[in-house]
Amino acid sequence: MVNALPSPVLVTGAAGVLGSNLTDRLLSAGAEVVAYDRREVPPADRLRAVTGDVRDRGELTRAASGCRAIVHCAAALPSYPRAEIRSITVGGAESVLEAAAAARAERLVHISSTAVYGLPERVPTPEDHPHEPVDAYSAAKAEAERAVAARAAERCTSIVRPKTFLGPGRLGLFGMLFEWAEEGRDFPIIGKGDVRIQMLDLGDLVEAVATVLAAPDETAADTYNIGAADFATIREDFQAVLDAAGHGRRVRSLPTGPAVAALRLASAAGLSPVYDRLVRKLKADSYVDISKARERLGFTPRHSNREAVLRTYRWWRSLPQSDPGAAGATSADRWKQGLLASAKVCFPARAKGTVKGRAHDQHQDRGTLTGRDRAGPA
Repeated sequence: MVNALPSPVLVTGAAGVLGSNLTDRLLSAGAEVVAYDRREVPPADRLRAVTGDVRDRGELTRAASGCRAIVHCAAALPSYPRAEIRSITVGGAESVLEAAAAARAERLVHISSTAVYGLPERVPTPEDHPHEPVDAYSAAKAEAERAVAARAAERCTSIVRPKTFLGPGRLGLFGMLFEWAEEGRDFPIIGKGDVRIQMLDLGDLVEAVATVLAAPDETAADTYNIGAADFATIREDFQAVLDAAGHGRRVRSLPTGPAVAALRLASAAGLSPVYDRLVRKLKADSYVDISKARERLGFTPRHSNREAVLRTYRWWRSLPQSDPGAAGATSADRWKQGLLASAKVCFPARAKGTVKGRAHDQHQDRGTLTGRDRAGPA
């Protein structure tokens, strides 16, 4: 039997994509929310916004006072400097644990990542797979999890490990695919593109977190993988975007060895946003076992990879034209393509310029957007 949502709930990273959508979901269910972020959060009924850094234990503890539950969404991106990744991800988790203890919160939901598994050869990867981090981001995520798990006896603690999620408001590297598709270019992929890379729709992740938050203690106190139940190869999922663009363009294969070497060198030199772990992940199947969430929580994602990607693409098309050189400080921003932009010369456009802002499909996902649809750490 599912319990009512605890209230009030403190949501860290509440101005981010996940945090803002989760906040709206909790408010719509009648819960009171304390929205905590270092960026401003728009006002709403039953919402108290607190501006502060998640590493500020004093401010966070004051914000958590009186809250029955905390959902910790704030995190660093893989593209951040190594020291900042650890400071935000690990230091932030430690601050949340102290705030939860001071508030005597009954529940803590910690949003982690399947990155803690590193580059596992075992697929689908289960929750009991050991942590095998391969970079600063995955190492920080694993360390934060260990800190949370070490104090799990103090309250009902849930750890949620989502796959890479996307949806209206979350752009990041997918902006490159969308831009090339809209310009009428073929899109390059490493090797044959026959690997299966599981992703996750933002709406499904929000529902999964709400489900965990409302579950009985004996069910919620666990670790859960969350990812799409239906996913194809990256060639098929990316081709769906090119087909939607309507220029008749195709996904094109690049030789694996030279492509990987070039991307890793460019990333190391700061000339490419495609970080090393992602380069290596694209060479092999990457998907997790979601059977525990289905069996214990009764939760099954509704959206396939393709639906999630196309839903995000329709949202992107509805946006006004942005500065093509804008830096990607958050996953809601268009990231600089760096050296990859010069590769466009090898993939000539069928139609000159972009055609963003067209009426086609632009209203289909607008209802999911809020004034808080931004991403990044708090």
